[in-house]
Amino acid sequence: MGEAKRRQKNPDGRPAGPAPWALTPERRQQFVDWTTRGAWIGIGLLLAFWVTLRFVGPGLGWWQLAS
Repeated sequence: MGEAKRRQKNPDGRPAGPAPWALTPERRQQFVDWTTRGAWIGIGLLLAFWVTLRFVGPGLGWWQLAS
């Protein structure tokens, strides 16, 4: 039964637990939230670029479409 008590600390005396580099569930959720937000921002920027390229630029006479 002493095994459980012994495993509560690492050999250097620090409490046992996840490694400092390991992602906790909270950090994983933050990663998903940030990447989802970034993807939607990228989609919005792409859409704005396409609308400008297809409609705004030719409508203002900045350029002509090839097709």
